[in-house]
Amino acid sequence: MSTNSIYKTSNTIKSFVLSPHFGDGLRITFGVVLPSLLLAQFDLLKTGINISLGALCASIADTPGPITHRRNAMFFTIGLVTIVSLITGLATISVFVTALLIGGLSFLFSMSYIYGNRASSIGVAALLVMILGIDDIRPLSEIVMYSLFITLGGIWYTALSLSLYKIMPYRLATLSLAECVMEIADFMKIKAGFYHAGMDYDENYKKLIEAQITVNERLDAVREQLFKSREIVRENTQEGRFLLVVFVDMVDLYEQIISTFYNYQKLHKQFDHTGILTDFEVILTLLSQQIEEIAFSLKDGTKPNFDLSLPRKIQELKLAIEALSPEGDTIGESAIFSSTGLQALKNIEVNVENIYLRIKKIKGYFKEKQLKKLGRNEIKINSFTSHQEYELDTFFENLNLKSENFRHALRVSGMMLIGFIIAQSFNFLHSNWILLTIMVIMKPAYSLTKERNLDRLIGTVSGAFIGMMILNYVTNDYWLFGILLFCMLGTYSFQRKTYLVSVVFMTPFILILFDFLGMGSRALMIERVYDTIIGGGLAFIGSYVLLPNWEHEKLRKTLGEMLEANLAYYHQVAQMYFGEKYDRVPYKIIRKEVFVRSANLASGFQRMFSEPKHKQLSINEVHKFSVLNHLMSSYVATLALYAKEHFETLPDFEELKQIAQNTENMMNEAIKIIEQSEFVTKENIQILKLKATTETDEESKIVIPEQFMNLQKVAFDICKISERIRL
Repeated sequence: MSTNSIYKTSNTIKSFVLSPHFGDGLRITFGVVLPSLLLAQFDLLKTGINISLGALCASIADTPGPITHRRNAMFFTIGLVTIVSLITGLATISVFVTALLIGGLSFLFSMSYIYGNRASSIGVAALLVMILGIDDIRPLSEIVMYSLFITLGGIWYTALSLSLYKIMPYRLATLSLAECVMEIADFMKIKAGFYHAGMDYDENYKKLIEAQITVNERLDAVREQLFKSREIVRENTQEGRFLLVVFVDMVDLYEQIISTFYNYQKLHKQFDHTGILTDFEVILTLLSQQIEEIAFSLKDGTKPNFDLSLPRKIQELKLAIEALSPEGDTIGESAIFSSTGLQALKNIEVNVENIYLRIKKIKGYFKEKQLKKLGRNEIKINSFTSHQEYELDTFFENLNLKSENFRHALRVSGMMLIGFIIAQSFNFLHSNWILLTIMVIMKPAYSLTKERNLDRLIGTVSGAFIGMMILNYVTNDYWLFGILLFCMLGTYSFQRKTYLVSVVFMTPFILILFDFLGMGSRALMIERVYDTIIGGGLAFIGSYVLLPNWEHEKLRKTLGEMLEANLAYYHQVAQMYFGEKYDRVPYKIIRKEVFVRSANLASGFQRMFSEPKHKQLSINEVHKFSVLNHLMSSYVATLALYAKEHFETLPDFEELKQIAQNTENMMNEAIKIIEQSEFVTKENIQILKLKATTETDEESKIVIPEQFMNLQKVAFDICKISERIRL
């Protein structure tokens, strides 16, 4: 193994161990195991397991976010699972009553998706308690005690989680920010790949879109953590101010990285033989590593190192670009470069320099934090967060077949009921495992259900094989218990990161646990595989034939929202060139909307790509639409950065007003086309030629008109591709 591979592997392990996922895994494992471990010493293992179940339910609702939201969710979950455990225990008197309970509660708690991810996690916890209790017939006194133990377990875990927060109030927010920074570094590495000779543009663009989705998810998660936490918002502490200023600058850095988007094929055609594009790739990769350094420093609390060779390399790059003359001898060869191509290289170099300076500025915050020099941040944070309303009217408004959440709830309840009937019909099947498989696999979107299904099946079979190997070759109980803890830690660490890996860990953990409880293992393994196949099969059939949600049914709205966001972004930036002053808050709100809707479009396209071929309507056109909109927001970001940096010295661009207005007109026409409006004005869809520009400085004369013309061309292409989309 090479030194570079060892370094990458070491960094990957270090990154994971210091991630919030591993921290969650440690917290949940400790919170779930401790009650069973302690009570087992007093021959009260069954009681301990019931308490551990309550702790597990509370942990499901303990999703990342502001502490007040987490606390309220955990307390609500405790009350809900207590009631559900009582009802489930009483319903076991009759198999028909149990079936009605399964259908009713499955529908009710599956509808919780309408209130967002945290509410849906509470619904999952309630369904888990119901599923695990349906086959246990107990007397009333035991039912009450069982519910009480679940309540105690939930209270124990909640107390543990809140205590850890009190001890380290900024830790989760810091780790969340570090994960976001790491994803931005990965995004930049992918952008660096565009400068690699002979690269596959479509494949790299696909990676870029996937990375953009992840970055946007991380940005939203950090906003939730930072902007809705009172301790940080008040900025009474140095730590709170530090996290806010780093995050705000990181979003600006992300915008700068996005803006470095050009016609790479043309650049390669002109400059590949000079080696200049390889220099760009090397420097951008080094800059991405510097961003990674910031992420690691956030995680382990150290001060980031700085690559002292970077300023020299950037200066050498600048000199190399200046040495490329528009025509004549270059590096011993006869070469002619267009002024537009050379100006593009200069623009990219300037942007690279700005990225370097911003990274340097962010690294400086670590020093300022130690010296307690950080100032207050004046950004109006309320404008950047969304608020989830938990109104009963929302529930009733969704009780119709137009609501994808209502259709999802019907699918889940229907398949759960069928799964229960099948399990009751065969002695070797287990209702709990079949229903649990259906619950965790079925998602509102077909593509997510399909992905989960494969992960669950592969993970169960692989995990069962690993579990049997462990039980065959490890006979020492202490070693087995250590492996059990390790598998639990893996299960809970990966459950929100990589579901397949989580299942691989979960299956041997369950087999070893049942072996400790004297419930057998080999026969259990085979039965669990059967149960998983049946549950997964039902989930797949349900998502395909029972009121399915196909992506093309809602993609038209997503396309329209993308166009609206890009139009608003373009209008805000274009007006800076015609006298309107830069206003930071409205600009950043619009920019955030572009990021969010770009990620929504990319996610929708990915989901449709996973659906059956005959449901992938206009998939090539939607892909092209996505590329063009990414290109447009990149061009607008470039204009925005230039305007912000040169606002006081911008020349008069009055002659570009007509071009700018024409671009807006075409974007409006594209929106009408996507919405299938009858009022599309075909005459507005045309490219205007640029009149002679005012003599200004060389850079502005080439850069600004070129960018406005590029945007006009992209808007024209968006109109044309929109006409070909059939959804």
